[in-house]
Amino acid sequence: MLVKDWMTLDPITVTPDTSVMKASQLMKENNIRRLPVVDDGGKVVGIVSDRDLKEASPSKATTLDVHELYYLLSELKVKDIMSKKVYTIKPTDTVEKAAVIMLEHKITGLPVVEDGKLVGILTQGDVFRVLTSITGVYRGGTVFTFLLEDRPGSIKEVADVIRKHGGRMVSILSSYDLAEEGTRHVAIRIADMPLDKLEALTRELESEFPLVHVTRDELSDI
Repeated sequence: MLVKDWMTLDPITVTPDTSVMKASQLMKENNIRRLPVVDDGGKVVGIVSDRDLKEASPSKATTLDVHELYYLLSELKVKDIMSKKVYTIKPTDTVEKAAVIMLEHKITGLPVVEDGKLVGILTQGDVFRVLTSITGVYRGGTVFTFLLEDRPGSIKEVADVIRKHGGRMVSILSSYDLAEEGTRHVAIRIADMPLDKLEALTRELESEFPLVHVTRDELSDI
């Protein structure tokens, strides 16, 4: 999954001299939480978040009247409060790499830069969209999770049994986290199938393989 396929193109931006009031208005009107700050050449020179704006706003306990507050916010510029250390990603990088950067640096969005210029933005929400895509959760079905030996052919053996019962695999995910040495967790989501066939499949999988759990995601109440 590449960033270029999931990023938002032509993101809303501000310049260093944009007023804090204007930046705040742009965020509210477009329901966004961050704005890349670019110079006249389109180069990213900073980023301003809704948290930066809140921290820059005068306290409710201030003695300033409303006109003084508006004047203060109109005079305060984005360059005065923006974060100048900006983590970026390239369009050809993977979404997985972007997720690691967000996780490690505790940020929720990354400007996407190509040839030194801003071409998009990838947010935490975009990463969630990728997660739902690769898992196939919107396609429903049932997830079988196994603790399989970490050897060639172990997944194929499970897949052969699923196919024998007429099951159609939607996604296969593998993880070594929380697994014992020499094993891995493998989650296989299959499309909906008649209940009697699903029950027969479950019985054979339980008897032939170390089945950790069987789960069905119900999305109708979300």
